[in-house]
Amino acid sequence: MKPRVLVVDDEPGVRRALQRGLSAEGMDVAVAADGPSALRAALTGTFDVILLDIMLPGLSGYRVLEALRAKGVRSPVLLVSAKDGEIDQADGLDLGADGYLVKPFSFVVLVAQVRAMLRRGAEEGAGRVLRLGELEVDRATRAVRFAGEPVALSPREFAVLDALAGRAGSVVTKDDLLRAVWGDEQAATRNAVEVYVGYLRRKLDAVGAGGIVRTVRGHGYLASTGEIDAALDPARPR
Repeated sequence: MKPRVLVVDDEPGVRRALQRGLSAEGMDVAVAADGPSALRAALTGTFDVILLDIMLPGLSGYRVLEALRAKGVRSPVLLVSAKDGEIDQADGLDLGADGYLVKPFSFVVLVAQVRAMLRRGAEEGAGRVLRLGELEVDRATRAVRFAGEPVALSPREFAVLDALAGRAGSVVTKDDLLRAVWGDEQAATRNAVEVYVGYLRRKLDAVGAGGIVRTVRGHGYLASTGEIDAALDPARPR
């Protein structure tokens, strides 16, 4: 699966340019245009790197970062800002940022920093807790809870949920699920994907989480909530 990056910037041109550029570098890119939306999206814990502008409407990048760290979200954050003062950079790093890049910046340098963060965060990603509303997927313990109550899943059902929740708000194709869950498209068929998604849905339905896993006809499956839908820029490709 491609590394997942959240780009947060209030300038549409910057969001589009970074989305195009990082997608061309083989990354799965989601975008948000303001602080509250960025916080809602990032709290899912599903992003491998977050590019976070500081000057944002609604909630500054500093406050978004502070809230993420207070909630235990350890996703690597690269602050991106036109503010080039030493104090500004020190404040960001003290709040828990993993890097600071001053605008205007070289795209080549930005990609290098993102890749470095992806390498450093690879091990931590395997132990991350994913949160979609009241649904929690603990990758370290392979446990699932909804509204605090455990949800019993088979290993294969957990793998399907993990693949979908890890791309919360984005469509995952049947072929991508085959590769992520079975490891080889020859090891199973698309029909097996449909069967296991059905098993997973029934178990989520039973605990009141039935609306989280959705079918996107002609494309694949989507794990999301209304809050995640509202947080991510509706103009981005899905």
